[in-house]
Amino acid sequence: MERDIERWRQRAAGLENRVAALESDLEGRKQRIGQLEGERQSLQAKAEDLSRELGEARVALREQEVTLDKERRSTTEKLELLERNRDALKQEFENLANKIFEQKSERFSQQTRTSLDTLLNPFRDQLQDFRKRVEDVYTTETRDRQALRSEIKSLQDLNRQITEEASNLTRALKGDKKIQGNWGELILERVLEKSGLRKGVEYDTQGSYRDGDNQLYRPDVIVHLPDRRNLIVDSKVSLLAYQRWVTEEEDSGAGDEALKQHIDAVRNHIQTLSEKDYSQLHGLHSPDFVLLFMPIEPAFVAAFQQDENLFAEAFERKIIVVTPTTLLATLRTIENIWRYERQSQNARRIAERAGAVYDKLRVFVEAMERLGSQLHTAQGTYDSAMNNLTRGRGNLISQANRFVELGVRVKKELPKAIMDQAEVDDGEESEIADDNDLPDTEEQTIGADNQQE
Repeated sequence: MERDIERWRQRAAGLENRVAALESDLEGRKQRIGQLEGERQSLQAKAEDLSRELGEARVALREQEVTLDKERRSTTEKLELLERNRDALKQEFENLANKIFEQKSERFSQQTRTSLDTLLNPFRDQLQDFRKRVEDVYTTETRDRQALRSEIKSLQDLNRQITEEASNLTRALKGDKKIQGNWGELILERVLEKSGLRKGVEYDTQGSYRDGDNQLYRPDVIVHLPDRRNLIVDSKVSLLAYQRWVTEEEDSGAGDEALKQHIDAVRNHIQTLSEKDYSQLHGLHSPDFVLLFMPIEPAFVAAFQQDENLFAEAFERKIIVVTPTTLLATLRTIENIWRYERQSQNARRIAERAGAVYDKLRVFVEAMERLGSQLHTAQGTYDSAMNNLTRGRGNLISQANRFVELGVRVKKELPKAIMDQAEVDDGEESEIADDNDLPDTEEQTIGADNQQE
């Protein structure tokens, strides 16, 4: 009986040990479930951030589409107004030319036509050039709007691609800081290419500058902004400690230490970059802050989620930490600014050209007014001369015709058209008739004298 009791006691002790082991295993599984739940919440937060960024990008796209549509309608209305003004001017010019051509001789008409062509050809060329510029601006806006839609659509794909490439290259880059730096600059270059900015125009790489103490600086990228401003981007890769943290996160002690080292490495990069006063470099007009580019987004998330003060410390040191996603969005914004700047410059050139066209038109109208005044004066002078020649008592045609009637020999008579227009002076005809009778009178006078003698 005692042996049975002892056996049952031993069996009960074994069951208690087994229960304790199961409870320990259950506690471990609960901890693991808590850890997985934390990771799930982190991933969910990241997904919500990406969704929010996508929504903001869509809102920006809609706003830009509305703005571009308004600008397109305004440009179309201006083009229609110019077309109507051109047609009206063309009709007025044709009417004026027809009036001039009808009043003047063929030779004078040809000279006038040549003069009008000389005046109108530059004006027509400027109108055609103006119309081409307006059409080019509209085409550029349409193409840029389509390109912007495609870029926003591919933003998430690009982010995922860059993240995957960063993860795949982690093992190859581990242990060689030179290769890490080159790889970070390569990722930065690819983001710049995707942004739409042009190398050598809107941004430059590996430029050399000196400060007041003649110390040499080589920033990775200098992004140019309108109004001769510049934005500096430096690439920094923090990989080794982050890799250890990813590998050893199952072991909480080693994983925590690796994560702390990773955060310290990021903080060290921020401090080192803040000590470079790029705003004092000759030839640069840099803002007060510098962009620190981290090519591995998970490394950025791990550091800044663990240490919430890290971002504030960087901001106090005038450093903005960016990843491929946020840097691409920033660069795309800068590219849009440049595009609007170019459109503004085109609008200014169009306005200047329109002013030049208006000035040319004013000069032409003034010249036409002077020409009309001169033609009116010439017409009056012509009419006065013709009146003196063919009209009125004692006109030149009548007097010249009298010479012929008196027997003056001429080689060729005056044109018949002029003779038909001339008014015959009756008084002069009578005077001519009396003169024809003059010989008889003289004979009578001579006869009387002879009788007296």
